[in-house]
Amino acid sequence: MTGTARAPDRKPFTVEPGHRAVRSFVLRQGRFTPAQQRAFDALWPRFGLDYQGSPRDFDSVFGRQAPRILEVGFGNGEALRHSAARDPERDHIGIEVHAPGVGRLLNALAQDDARNVRLYHHDAVEVLQNEVADASLDEVRIYFPDPWHKKRHHKRRLVSPAFAALLVRKLAPGGRLHLATDWHDYAEQMWDVLDATPGLRNRAGPRGHVPRPDWRPQTHFEARGLKLGHGVWDLLYDRC
Repeated sequence: MTGTARAPDRKPFTVEPGHRAVRSFVLRQGRFTPAQQRAFDALWPRFGLDYQGSPRDFDSVFGRQAPRILEVGFGNGEALRHSAARDPERDHIGIEVHAPGVGRLLNALAQDDARNVRLYHHDAVEVLQNEVADASLDEVRIYFPDPWHKKRHHKRRLVSPAFAALLVRKLAPGGRLHLATDWHDYAEQMWDVLDATPGLRNRAGPRGHVPRPDWRPQTHFEARGLKLGHGVWDLLYDRC
């Protein structure tokens, strides 16, 4: 391939005129490298799932029956790659709209010869609503979602009562919801929403958080922030 690489041509997330849907992202593609383009071309058939808008048979996708973890907004895929390697008995589904991050993770999964990971390059709300069966997930992970730190933008934050209710539907009884944020006011909003959501129980008690679990690797940026005195809050909820 010569010239400038472009992000893969995937159907954009749209809504009907006159309707406003909650979106789990704002698209910021950034620089898309030739290596990432080659990853999509060569590896998407192996690791990718094209959004189809109807319930997905994940037993057929993975070729087995196993507990499933879904990560919303995996970024560059560091945590998802780590989890898939250390927890091969469970299947991992990642959702991310940032094409460079998806391309980077595709290359990493190929290096690992991963067998228990599939990726969506699509909006997480639509995937959860239309492709994931109710009570079918062992765990949902949401690490460092966009904080939309300006007050007028808080309505764009992913964690909302409607989204929390959707997660409760998709988690199996006894399943787990794990969130992490480095914005205290977003942690406050998460507590406001999730502590009040029927079907969820905060493992650390109301408005509680836990030390970083070993299944979530510490990122370079997180370590740098901690050295500067920034906080990180890990919230664990059980589906009851």
